[in-house]
Order: sequence, then C-alpha cells, then structure tokens
Amino acid sequence: MQEMHLFEYAVIRVMPRVEREEFLNVGVILYCPAQGFLQTKFSLIEERLRAFAGSVDQEELNERLLAFQKVCNGRKEGGVIGQLPVVSRFRWLTANRSTVVQTSPVHTGLCHDAQETLHRLHEQLVL
Repeated sequence: MQEMHLFEYAVIRVMPRVEREEFLNVGVILYCPAQGFLQTKFSLIEERLRAFAGSVDQEELNERLLAFQKVCNGRKEGGVIGQLPVVSRFRWLTANRSTVVQTSPVHTGLCHDAQETLHRLHEQLVL
C-alpha cells in the first residue's frame, strides 16, 4: 500500500469588491512537503467571470494568477519570493490580502499523489 502524505491547500478567489466579501473560486494552490510539491492550477471561465465581476480586467487577473504560478515554480522568474524555500513560498501565497485576488484559509488532508489531488480539488472547487 502506498504511503499517505500530509498536504495543505488553499482556494484562489477573485473578489472584485472586497468590502462585499463575495468571491468566485478560480484556482487552487497545493503544498505537499513530503513530495516537495508546490503548484497552482487555475481556470478563468470567461462567461462566469463576466457575469460575476464584469468590471474586472481579465488580462490583469490572468497576469496576477500567472505570478502565483511563477512563485510556485520558484527560480528567478518568481522574483525574490520565488527564491525562498518551498514552505515560505506557500505561506506567502496564502497570506491574508485585501486585493482582488485572495486565498481561502489553508486546509489540510492526506494524499498519495499531490498532482492528482491538485487536479481533483480543482475540479471539485473551481470547475
């Protein structure tokens, strides 16, 4: 039997009017230390986004989400934050923000395969 590994995840949300606290789930960030895994998966469904937050600049939103992906990937393309250890990058990505792109509280679970779990969570929570 394959070993189970602890993972942490947060949902990436678009919150066009922070003061209203209404949001649309657009992605997931998953961190699994045992597998050295930190990735994000997001989907901007144009019709849904337009209906929920028509005033949001979709190109800018996509750039912000790509920045999350670059931080997850690490290396120089992730900037100063991308150079930090994996756990520090996850904590930075999931820190409280009062911007249009925010994350949910961090949740935990157990998995065999972090990549498969990321895809499953994305399907359940975003699509």
